[in-house]
Amino acid sequence: MIVALVFLLLAVGTVLFHFLSPWWWTPIASNWGYIDDTMIIMFSITGVVCIAIILFMAYSIFRFHHQEGRRAAYEPENTKLELGLALATAVGIGIMLAPGLLVWNLYITVPKGALEVEVVGQQWQWSYRFPGKDNRLGASDVRFVGTDNPLGLNPNDPYGRDDIVVVGDDLHLPVGRPVKLLLRSLDVVHDFYVPEFRAKMDLMPGMVTYFWLTPARIATFDILCAGYCGVGHPQMRGKVVIQSESDYQTWLAAQKTFAQLRESGAAERRASAR
Repeated sequence: MIVALVFLLLAVGTVLFHFLSPWWWTPIASNWGYIDDTMIIMFSITGVVCIAIILFMAYSIFRFHHQEGRRAAYEPENTKLELGLALATAVGIGIMLAPGLLVWNLYITVPKGALEVEVVGQQWQWSYRFPGKDNRLGASDVRFVGTDNPLGLNPNDPYGRDDIVVVGDDLHLPVGRPVKLLLRSLDVVHDFYVPEFRAKMDLMPGMVTYFWLTPARIATFDILCAGYCGVGHPQMRGKVVIQSESDYQTWLAAQKTFAQLRESGAAERRASAR
């Protein structure tokens, strides 16, 4: 009786904690409400199954506990029960997977005219690159990384000269405008994650990953690395500043291009050589 009661209290406590808990998701700040909907579907299905299993265990302990003179029944197989459980499990998994596949298709289908911004991760900071007046990002390769070329842009690519490079500073994005984030790592696996955006993606060395979003409100949010990347992983944080279009353009105009960074680096080397 005591063990069965403990299981019953566990089921009731789990339900109460879910509905009364002060810990919940941060308020969403992008177009990805679909992510929340998908997670609620998953939590609902797994939660119902969890409570059902706990209550079944409580019932079984109470109903079939040892009594003097009672013999245990031996039933090694029950085809009807096994088929029923297999079918119910398959249906439940299908219901959980289907919305995720639909949302994933939306997640990687970038709308036309989206602003392209490159996010570069390295131990242990975030850097960013924006297209210049030609509205096109130049080529890059880790072989070109140097003091005046921290993101490894190809110096021979004319499309990269006007690219705007932001190293170790805040990421600025315009509100209400679709943005395609191109993700690249200079060393190990990182993961770009902003909880309020409900969006995250790994940065894999040697390849470019991406996703898109539309920032929904003007605010400043934390950028986290959600993939363990070494001893400095907890400190690999940043800020994303969502601004009005005019404020974003003002900020963008104040940043240095790749050509300007190389010129200032060359000037510093000449001055130090004197």
